[in-house]
Amino acid sequence: MSIKLTILEQMTEIAHEQGRILAPLHDDLELRASGFDSLLMAVLLVRLEDRLGIAPFSSTADIEFPVTVGDFIKVYENGRLPLPVFKTNMPKTTKQDF
Repeated sequence: MSIKLTILEQMTEIAHEQGRILAPLHDDLELRASGFDSLLMAVLLVRLEDRLGIAPFSSTADIEFPVTVGDFIKVYENGRLPLPVFKTNMPKTTKQDF
């Protein structure tokens, strides 16, 4: 599934779960007019991080939040700030270690 379809699907699903009615979603729709408030947006960001492995708004850098649905989708399509892979310095264990 494409990033765009994943985002639109998640927006629709979250709104349905919360009993909200969304405006018809399209690229030029302003996010503030979509029916999503800050709580729903937070839920969306967490779900997208889980499904896409991208957390574009978790950086400490100054990022302007997108204005339209299309701008929001582009942030994810550009793949900004993928989640870090944490590595440990712990030695690998083998069956022989047990």
